[in-house]
Amino acid sequence: MFRTFRERASAYELMDDRSQGGEELREALRHLRRLNRLFSAAAPTLFGVNRLWSGAGKPRRLEVLDIGAGSGDVNAALLRWADAQGVELTVTLVDRTPEACAEAAAYFADEPRVSVMCRDLADLDARGADIVTGSQFLHHFASEELPDVASAMLRASRIGIVIQDIHRHWLPWAAVWLAARLVSTNRYIRNDGPLSVAKGFRAEDFEQLDKALGSPGLTCNWRPLFRYVVTIAAQPGGVADE
Repeated sequence: MFRTFRERASAYELMDDRSQGGEELREALRHLRRLNRLFSAAAPTLFGVNRLWSGAGKPRRLEVLDIGAGSGDVNAALLRWADAQGVELTVTLVDRTPEACAEAAAYFADEPRVSVMCRDLADLDARGADIVTGSQFLHHFASEELPDVASAMLRASRIGIVIQDIHRHWLPWAAVWLAARLVSTNRYIRNDGPLSVAKGFRAEDFEQLDKALGSPGLTCNWRPLFRYVVTIAAQPGGVADE
């Protein structure tokens, strides 16, 4: 199937259907970790967190909240980064589905720095974390919803937010379509993998988000393997532990 990719796809991903789930969804989350490793999904989030952390004066303690975390596997790279930098890092993984929370808890069962919370974006505590991240999370929302999503993330942060998501382009679509069929027979993976690329973004989408938010401090970077990283600094008033 050939797409022009000028406009974002509007179809719902199977993972967004809360009437489904169970073991098939948990299997999909495990298989998604394979795709994340294959396409280096952790690197863009780490790039954004390091940027905000450096801009905040490199505090010794850092609290990260990952919204829509799934099994949270991209945060393993953050933990290794924290060890290398001497940062006392804690990570809270937040997802609204029981299957994702269970899978995340199992994946990080031996990691005391990571906790898991089943909660919706709208229910996050104000300034509850230093940095709020959303990895491959924003594309689940319609374009008109993006300013509200980013604003909710900003309200929950003290330093700022990191959004990393997929560049909407035929090349990553083809790569993900093929990889999904090589690594999994799970219908979530085969349907949602390429669809997530078709629901991804281009630079102009983030320019529109910047205008809608009307706040300074948004930066957008293209990163290897067709990812965008957006960082937005929180408004003055919240400070990290130093």
